Amino acid sequence: MPESEKYLSLLEIETAYQRIKEVVKPTPFVINQNLSEKYDCKLWLKREDLQVVRSYKIRGAFNKINSLTEEEKSRGVVCASAGNHAQGVAYACRYLGIKGNIYMPSTTPNQKIRQVAMFGKENVEVVIKGDTYDDSYKSAMDYCNKHQKTFIHPFDDKDVMAGQGTIGIELLRESKDPIDYIFIPVGGGGLICGVGSYFKQISPKTKIIGVEPQGAPAMVESLKKNEVVELTTIEKFVDGAAVQKIGQKCFEISKNVIDDMILVPEGRVCTTILKLYNEEAIVVEPAGALSISALDFYQEKIKGKNVVCIVSGGNNDITRTEEIKERSLMYEGLKHYFIVRFPQRAGALREFLVHVLGPNDDITHFEYTKKNNREQGPALVGIELKYKKDYEPLLKRMEEYNFNYKSITENRDLFNLLI
Repeated sequence: MPESEKYLSLLEIETAYQRIKEVVKPTPFVINQNLSEKYDCKLWLKREDLQVVRSYKIRGAFNKINSLTEEEKSRGVVCASAGNHAQGVAYACRYLGIKGNIYMPSTTPNQKIRQVAMFGKENVEVVIKGDTYDDSYKSAMDYCNKHQKTFIHPFDDKDVMAGQGTIGIELLRESKDPIDYIFIPVGGGGLICGVGSYFKQISPKTKIIGVEPQGAPAMVESLKKNEVVELTTIEKFVDGAAVQKIGQKCFEISKNVIDDMILVPEGRVCTTILKLYNEEAIVVEPAGALSISALDFYQEKIKGKNVVCIVSGGNNDITRTEEIKERSLMYEGLKHYFIVRFPQRAGALREFLVHVLGPNDDITHFEYTKKNNREQGPALVGIELKYKKDYEPLLKRMEEYNFNYKSITENRDLFNLLI
């Protein structure tokens, strides 16, 4: 395959850089001492969460819209997005004086919906359609075709990819040392295609590592089968990177730029979000934490290396904080839920509290599962541990005191039904 077909061209990416520089300023490229010490490497963060719309998506959206003809601009644009691309499109529409219709799935955090309206103001109309990005995409395309507007795809468009690829230009200008590894979050594939294309031609020794949420492995499955795979179901928590189907154009380029893919559990992402906030005062959204979350899975390979993590976005909704804490605790083995059938004897509940719970264990949830004759039925009990090692002793004490129990923490269907 000719080089020109394997990657986006350098000209496309450099043209995008010139086209967007009036709006998109280079984001900070900073070494992180804590992560560098933890992983025994030199680790830099590319802070795309500090863009004007708090994500890298402004790059691709602005490049695409600013490349349209005056006639295309006059008809207006349409996009579908779970949030960050929508904000980039909204900002570009208002900046360039273009009308835009923005379709968003119902699972999009309210914070992102408000931001879209704020950035676009009178230039955009927000339409909530469907439960996933893919549902919104279908509705948006129907509207776009009916009204002869230009669709601004969030990832499967070469102008959009080229805009995202301008991050690669900044990285190589800002880095004084050769970059050994770049960890890049993957949703539809636009970011990794753009940045990967630039590096494969300018710094081919740099390893491009893609990172997906475990519950939405669209790129992993597509690369495995060497064709674009549409997932039937996905875990939607990492909303900025949870797509059922990557782009076809993205796939063709991804095959040539990605050196490895890592799947990160959603709970691990939550732990990273909390650590970044508590230890670094950095606010990231779930997709923005993906690249850093992947480091544990690569810690031996990156020792002594120069490593970059792209922090893709910081549009986190504060109302999700409790869910993030809960998922993190469960992933770390510090939070467990049980269905407990208490022995039919006087003082059984007190016995559970006094003899079964350890000195550092805490009941955080207690609910009888029957509305009538509650004391005769099982209870749903949530227990938080201080140390992961206390879990097995807790189970042994429940058995010793004849408490019939069933753990539901790992049973996602039952867990989602009851919690």
